[in-house]
Amino acid sequence: MKDPSIRRSLTLFRAFMNEQSDPEHCYGLLARDAVSQVERYEPLDGRTVLDIGGGSGHFTEEFRRRGARCYLFEPDPAELGAHGRRTPGAVLADGYLLPVADGTADVCFSSNVLEHVADPQTFISEMVRVTRPGGLIYLSFTNWYSPWGGHETAPWHYLGAARARARYERKHGRPAKHTLGENLFAVHVGPTLRHVRARDDVQVVTARSRYWPFLAGAITRVPGVREIATWNLLLILRRCPHVDEH
Repeated sequence: MKDPSIRRSLTLFRAFMNEQSDPEHCYGLLARDAVSQVERYEPLDGRTVLDIGGGSGHFTEEFRRRGARCYLFEPDPAELGAHGRRTPGAVLADGYLLPVADGTADVCFSSNVLEHVADPQTFISEMVRVTRPGGLIYLSFTNWYSPWGGHETAPWHYLGAARARARYERKHGRPAKHTLGENLFAVHVGPTLRHVRARDDVQVVTARSRYWPFLAGAITRVPGVREIATWNLLLILRRCPHVDEH
């Protein structure tokens, strides 16, 4: 998969820098970009898409604009109503146990959620379960050693999560939104790649940096370096057909 080069990366980076002051622009842009990535692998018109942990619904709305039947599942009521938005048909549900039958989705989508769950492997297994054989799984997350791994406390998380939180509170006069071990977890590129590659129910279509305009796939193949340089790991997986044991 080849993304539109440096202009795209710079545009996304500028939007991230203004996320606090202009969340609608930031998340709207990110949604259009991510859904375009999905569309390169799977046509969306008339397809069933599950948006897992999609917050206030920007991704769901973009999928629907492109003709998909998209359903939003979000465990946090505050996130569902963030920025004064309401997404029709959203379901309050945990990504560990989705109220969905096996093989329901043509596309199962999760953007920047994995670093917020305590058990990433169970979360991935649930995404696989609800995806039909041959269906697509889009999974992207910010790894802990990324320059943005500490989220709002970055890059000071490199000096320790507690120290980074204390610095944030001194500077802003309020606690940081995320606390390591509570609603933010240290998820890494290497172990995640080993896990998905060892599974017999998915095929790894691509594993790459989500935002880099060049060497996006090569970065993820270099141990150590990938934990910092990947920034945000994008996995495109294809659910394997059921194996007939008879």
